[in-house]
Amino acid sequence: MANIVVSGKRKRSIARATIKPGTGKVTINKSSYELLPMLKKLMIAEPIEITKEKLGSVDYDIAVLVNGGGVNSQAEASRLAIAKALVKATGSNELKKTFLAYDRSLLVADVRRKEAYKPGDSKARAKRQKSYR
Repeated sequence: MANIVVSGKRKRSIARATIKPGTGKVTINKSSYELLPMLKKLMIAEPIEITKEKLGSVDYDIAVLVNGGGVNSQAEASRLAIAKALVKATGSNELKKTFLAYDRSLLVADVRRKEAYKPGDSKARAKRQKSYR
């Protein structure tokens, strides 16, 4: 099996995951995902743990390069890319169904973006209040 490259997006963040046969090492921007803050680490570990539970083991090395956006959206983009890469590498339809049942955002990108500011105002929706006193 050759290297498989999959991308995941969330807001302004773009993550590219490269998956190849290996020992189960996962790196985010060339450093281990274990070094991330606890919630980000758990978020990124979800697709890996589900795959271990469903297929027994993860015999792939996953390297994720992510840039743009904030810390949370980078973690969500990485999680999406990892899940898509695992489904593509294993070719397991059962794994895909499990991901979708667990959390649809593991395989389907969230396309929401920040709404543009409107002319003459400081926010996208809330308007200036008028006082006629």
